[in-house]
Formats: sequence, C-alpha cells, structure tokens
Amino acid sequence: MSELSFPPLMSGLAVTGQEDPFEAACQRAVLGCDAGLVTYNLGADQLRAALVFAPEVPLHKAMAMLPTCGIGLQNALGALAPPEVAVHLEWGGGLRINGGRCGRLRIAASSTDPEVTPDWLVVGLDLPLWPAGEDSGETPDQTALYAEGCAEVKAPALLESWARHALHWISRWEQDGLEPLHAEWRGLAHGIGEEGQWQDATGTFLGVDEDFGMLLRDAERTRLIPLTTLLETS
Repeated sequence: MSELSFPPLMSGLAVTGQEDPFEAACQRAVLGCDAGLVTYNLGADQLRAALVFAPEVPLHKAMAMLPTCGIGLQNALGALAPPEVAVHLEWGGGLRINGGRCGRLRIAASSTDPEVTPDWLVVGLDLPLWPAGEDSGETPDQTALYAEGCAEVKAPALLESWARHALHWISRWEQDGLEPLHAEWRGLAHGIGEEGQWQDATGTFLGVDEDFGMLLRDAERTRLIPLTTLLETS
C-alpha cells in the first residue's frame, strides 16, 4: 500500500497486526507527540484509526471534537459513497449507515475533569468494512460499509478524506464557534425526539446543550448527561 496523504497539519502512522490505533495514539500522546497525528490500521475487513488533538480549551469544550469527527466522517462518505447512502450519528459515538449500526467513534483525554484543559485528546474510529460473520440474520441491526453499497469506497481514500473533512470542521469551530457545528450535527443526529437510554437514565432524547450534552426528558424532569461521560480510561 502506498503512503497515505494527509493535510499539512497532520501526519500518519500505520500500526500493524492486532495493534489498536486508538491505544497507540493515546500512548504516543502521553509521550508528547505532536497534535495532528493520525494512527491507523487498515485491515481487509475493518478500518481503524485515531486522531490526536492538543486542546486549548477546557475539556467540556474540547469534547466537541467527538461530534466534529463524526461530521467529518459523514462528509467523507458523502463525497465517496453513492448518493443514496445515508449516514447518521448517535450521541454516544455510534455510527449508522442506512439505519443499521456500523462502527463507532470513541474518545479519551489526559484528564477527566471538565474544567481542566487536557494535555491531549484522542478520537478513534472503528468502522467495519465487511460483516463479522456469514450469518447476518443473527445481528439484523448490525451492518458493514461494503454491505451497504459502498464496495467502491477504498479504506485508504476514506481515511484521507475523513482527516481532511475533520480538519475543515475543526477550522470552522475555531473561526465561527459552535453554531455551524450544532446546525450540521442536528441534521445528522440519530434518535432526537425518540425514546432513548444512556446508562441508567431513560427518557425522550430532546437534543443537546451548548457543549453537546444529552438532554433526556422523563416524566419528572429533564436530565443533562455531559459528553464527558463518554471518555474512556485506560
């Protein structure tokens, strides 16, 4: 495979075998790698990658990188996949293609304190290209990219496009604030207005607050579930 091409502010690092690029990105971030590192592992049946950030705002603001990267992926698939392919984003990082669950985004940071500016933040992408098993009837709500009419979308090109589109939306966020990001995300969000559940909370998913925290309304009150609850810890 030829070397991948990333925007000038980004650099690529391939990991091989069973190594998880998300874990690799976190490890390198701890060691002080530059922001913009893209780690990736392009298997025959799965695309896995991660982006490293160096936030300059408190964690509760920097968490916007999760929906930003989700929008970037939708835009990337919008540019490469057939026009009839629909991509939607779950609040918790899950991805849906033509309504079926298809991979996820995940996030980690050097701190879990919402008011602290983290030294680093990593957003990971796990995207199945082919179904994990032959009998898809056992998991009818699960799908894979190539099972949804996207067989012509090559993993290297999708990864490059994801990086470019994510960087574009990061620039929009820095220049124009959260409003354009919110507007774009609302058009892609899955489940708004429907019954939802997060951990032990259930209710109607009303949308998100300024920092993309989930607003969940039950019979008695509206609960705010911060996006920081999605942080993974090693």
